Amino acid sequence: MAEQTFELPDLGEGIAEGELVSWLVEPGDVVEADQTIAEVETDKALVEVPSPYDGTVKELHAAEGETVPVDSVIVAFEVEDDEGEAAEEVQSAVEPVEEGEASETGESGGRVFAAPSTRTLARELDADLADVSGSGPGGRITAADVRAHVESSGEAAEPAQTADATESESTEAEEPVLVESDGAARDRTLAMPATRQLAREKGVDINDVPTSEERDGEAFVTQSDVRAYVESGGKAAEPAEAETAGVGPTSGERVPYSGVRRTIGEQMARSKYTAPHVAHHDEFDATDLVAVREDLRDPAEAEGVNLTYLPFVVKAVTRALQEFPFLNSSLDEDAEEIVLHDEYNIGIAVATDAGLMVPVVEHADEKSLVELAAEIDDLATRARNRELSREEMQGGTFTITNIGVIGGEFSAPIINHPEAAILAMGPIAKRPWVVDDEVVARETMRLSMSVDHRLVDGAEAAQFTNRVQELLGQPARLLL
Repeated sequence: MAEQTFELPDLGEGIAEGELVSWLVEPGDVVEADQTIAEVETDKALVEVPSPYDGTVKELHAAEGETVPVDSVIVAFEVEDDEGEAAEEVQSAVEPVEEGEASETGESGGRVFAAPSTRTLARELDADLADVSGSGPGGRITAADVRAHVESSGEAAEPAQTADATESESTEAEEPVLVESDGAARDRTLAMPATRQLAREKGVDINDVPTSEERDGEAFVTQSDVRAYVESGGKAAEPAEAETAGVGPTSGERVPYSGVRRTIGEQMARSKYTAPHVAHHDEFDATDLVAVREDLRDPAEAEGVNLTYLPFVVKAVTRALQEFPFLNSSLDEDAEEIVLHDEYNIGIAVATDAGLMVPVVEHADEKSLVELAAEIDDLATRARNRELSREEMQGGTFTITNIGVIGGEFSAPIINHPEAAILAMGPIAKRPWVVDDEVVARETMRLSMSVDHRLVDGAEAAQFTNRVQELLGQPARLLL
């Protein structure tokens, strides 16, 4: 027998780390090669990590909830001496979690299925997911299930109190470590890919940037550190957090800024700090759109399709993008070229329990209303169930977000970088409208759009929006 360690494998797409959501084995368990041993949350997907060996789990080197860098050891096995060769093939076999497995194993299989945010909530509320009944698809446990379990449990209050000391210790251990930095160059620096790119864009050696955090005893540089370093002219940033520690609000729970939430935040910050945003708002008479959609809804339902207004908007947007190609472009900063995309791949922003997901409808300009409606419904459903692959959220050239379903009127949406623009749909509602010099009640829709001012001027954004409104105002044209 020999001891073999196993490192978190390359998760693809330049991902530097992942959150170890759950272990599915423990020391002493006998495992087979390809057997799933852990679940890791990466950028926007939950992936299963398979064992590279036939053997016995000797030691787990990472805790659930811990953010683990790629290539760091997460587990040790005792294996036969000849097991090493088979391991390399398995290390790359990281597959997305299949929802279908939840229904197969269910509660009786000893495994519970829940989103990472739900697992985090369960840990915070000191709830054992094995005791919670799932109401989601395939018995998946939702955040509401966890809260209902805790509220209905008479034991909830006491554990919360007895867990204070442990929670306090845990919180203290997980908080970023403030370090003093004199700006001296380091040999090794931890940072997210987006932070490294920002440093390159600013012409800064990331090893020279003073840090405000440490992870695993090593300097961890954030995008804020890079910006502070640049703005201070290359001097060490003041450890403002250390000086203000203990000042201000102290109550309230602390939620780890990790996983999908962190990815969204970094992507939005990158977009906001990279692309100068210009917002444009407008409103149009959607009476005919409402009528056409009403006429087509029953035939669509007969084909098993729920026809919403979103497919109409996608159809109008793709038509308009063909006339205003800079709205369907991106900026290749390295080559100093504007890329005018010849595909019309429309991202659809979907709010989920885990955060915002943006699946992409590829070649939207080539699809009928019914095809668009069916595909959008499928993508949105699988986004909410965390069943999308990374590939299904990549390659977008323009994004649409529907704030109307939540109740918003106008918005200033942040561009899905590196795209040139994003359009937000407001709700269709009856509002006062002037027709033939008479104020009447009409069904109107409000639109908001943000554009990258490096690529699109305000006038062009207004012309594009006018064209979208024109098409939606006469929706019969979209059927041609």
